[in-house]
Amino acid sequence: MNAATQELEASQLAQADRSAAPRSEAELLEAAHRVAAIAAKHADAVDKDARFPAEAIAAMRAERLFSAMVPTAHGGDGLTLSGVAHLCETLAKGCASAAMIYAMHQTQVVCIVDHGVNVPWQRDFLARMVSEQLLLASATSEETIGGNMRTSACAVDLVDDAFTIEKLATTISYGNYADCILVTARRHPDAPASDQVLIVAPRETCTLEQRGTWDTLGMRGTCSEGHRLIAKGSAEQILPVPFSKIADESMLPVSHTLWSSVWTGIASDAVHRAHQFFRNQARGKPGALPPSASRLSQAVTLVRMMQARLRESLAAVEAAQRERATRQASHAEDIDAPLTASIGLASDLNMLKLAISQTAVNVVQETLMICGMAGYKNDTPFSVGRHLRDLHSAPLMISNDRIELNTANLLLAQRAATGDL
Repeated sequence: MNAATQELEASQLAQADRSAAPRSEAELLEAAHRVAAIAAKHADAVDKDARFPAEAIAAMRAERLFSAMVPTAHGGDGLTLSGVAHLCETLAKGCASAAMIYAMHQTQVVCIVDHGVNVPWQRDFLARMVSEQLLLASATSEETIGGNMRTSACAVDLVDDAFTIEKLATTISYGNYADCILVTARRHPDAPASDQVLIVAPRETCTLEQRGTWDTLGMRGTCSEGHRLIAKGSAEQILPVPFSKIADESMLPVSHTLWSSVWTGIASDAVHRAHQFFRNQARGKPGALPPSASRLSQAVTLVRMMQARLRESLAAVEAAQRERATRQASHAEDIDAPLTASIGLASDLNMLKLAISQTAVNVVQETLMICGMAGYKNDTPFSVGRHLRDLHSAPLMISNDRIELNTANLLLAQRAATGDL
């Protein structure tokens, strides 16, 4: 699709002065539905050609959805994590790749909001992000390190408040299309691999050299090629707290819940297609339920369980956010949260990721059995092949094997594995 057509679709979304005042969750959800409708029209082409979902991203920018989670004090809509999760689930029903890009973007936004707004450069960049609706990406993987985001091989070279960094990232999702990339690195050349910082690198301060292609089973529109990244800038672009704190308090809680929202949305759309197919079958033979009736009941039950499990984790993360804000307001920001509480939340989020990533695949397998060949073929209203392929990425995004081992270690420190006893 050419730029003129993209601009036409974006202009059809126009409302009177979207930037005037913060919008309610209902207004933002309406905007997400409009974006999802556009994303759905192009989802098959995005998947077939493994191309960036330009139309959906242009629509998000036109609807000013990129700043939905930025606090109102900094020009955003101040939407809660639960609200953004609802947007992600809605977008995923249109295009999984577009929704995953949106979820990844919001995770990076939260890192800056939670840990950078006291730094003038970071505060100014956040205002720019809101004004220009910049798309943020992340570079945490690295050659020789792989996908272990808690270690880095590259290091910051800081001289006279100016830094340079070079990173060989195995994947930077939508890196070629991002307006800014948040990069992990060792604090200095002599620092151990786990002593990391997070750098906010606008595209005008960094260069990317693509290394490899992105021809994958699913999530083909995320365009997650590897890159050689070189960034330069001022020391204020480095967030002032250790990356370990950023990861524990912001990146992992937000990524696990928003990714889970995307996977739930994909599964929900597949169940919707199976439901429509089931109703068509029932109308063709009045008085007799189709043989797939029990499969449909099971699929709907599983999706509702996923949604309930997700709501529970979102509530736990938001409660932890409120507690942290209370400590900061009382000038106790240097006091860590109780160890048992933080371990409990970490294990809960790990188990959320494991449960949703595995259950979503099972749900779509059930919808494929319900729809039969109509679901197996790619050119029918009941096709769920793309849904199934996209969801096979879910157990791989931070490997479930690694998460299971980490969760087992966390459970060793807990007196009760399934709640208060």
